[in-house]
Amino acid sequence: MTTTSDDDLAAAVAAGVITPQQRAALREFLATRGAAPGSGAPRFDIVHLLWYAGALVVISAMGLFSTLAFSRMGGPALIATALIYAALFTAAGHYLWHRKTLRTPGGLCIAVAVAMAPLAVFGVQDALGLWTEFGKPAAMRDFYIWIKGSFVFMELATIAAALLALAFYRFPFIMLVLAVSLWFLSMDIVPWLTGATPGDWETSRKVSIGFGLGIIAAAVIVNLRQRSGDFAFWLYLFGVLTFWGGITAASDGSALDKALYCALNVGFLLIAVLLARRVFAVFGTIGIAIYLGDLAAELFKDSLLFPFALSLIGIGIIALGLYTNRHRAAIDGWVAARLPDAVKRLRPA
Repeated sequence: MTTTSDDDLAAAVAAGVITPQQRAALREFLATRGAAPGSGAPRFDIVHLLWYAGALVVISAMGLFSTLAFSRMGGPALIATALIYAALFTAAGHYLWHRKTLRTPGGLCIAVAVAMAPLAVFGVQDALGLWTEFGKPAAMRDFYIWIKGSFVFMELATIAAALLALAFYRFPFIMLVLAVSLWFLSMDIVPWLTGATPGDWETSRKVSIGFGLGIIAAAVIVNLRQRSGDFAFWLYLFGVLTFWGGITAASDGSALDKALYCALNVGFLLIAVLLARRVFAVFGTIGIAIYLGDLAAELFKDSLLFPFALSLIGIGIIALGLYTNRHRAAIDGWVAARLPDAVKRLRPA
């Protein structure tokens, strides 16, 4: 049995076989056919929004928003809390995962269980005093806020837990936990490798750029190997975020540096079209807006016209978005018909 991709529908529109309205109707039909709530098919509705929000709230509660009092429970209590949470969410996730219509909440429960790994290791380090020469953090939530060499073991444990979970539960959101842990590791391992002191943001920025490129390369490989589900999405998101963020942090240089930064973001828009990855378009558009805003600030410095100039830039970007949305089928069809097969394989199914 063959499957119909969005590229096929776009090409059919470009060839005049179907109208854009018929394409939209077909897309809606194919998206809903066999995609019951929780089946794991890509959807965005209130049910899925609540499921994802709930999972993120639990993960945040045990980490980013944990209180000082929570961290002072002591190592053994933190270990017990992490293990109990991990066991309960694993059991619930396993049960839901094997009910085909509830794979999304099942996969999210597994992701929550994986996210308990740093809390468990924090408890072990606290109980045994294994904080190395980089010192003990004030609280568990510092893991999500500050760069510190002592967090490396927490990140390694989380990466291992995510890989183990992916071996049994092929749920793309687990890649988010893995990508965040890899990102944190790239920052926290800098003192180990370079001897840089905390707060050496320039070294961290360079590491972030290199890490971002590495994750983007990994996303390309995953995209080529995946058979179902978009496991490359979260890797692309964090790879582009860290690479683009590192470049943007150093874009305030000479006029040539700023022009090259704008050219990079224009290149992101082209990559977005070629790879059908909107994450490149999002950050490329933001980067171009930053460049144009800075240019407007120079041209209209201390001028009453500056807010109006900036507003026109925003309106122009919105208008470009509206034009692209209206002609997206024709643009997609035109691009898909001219891409070589080697590039088509880099696009999501």
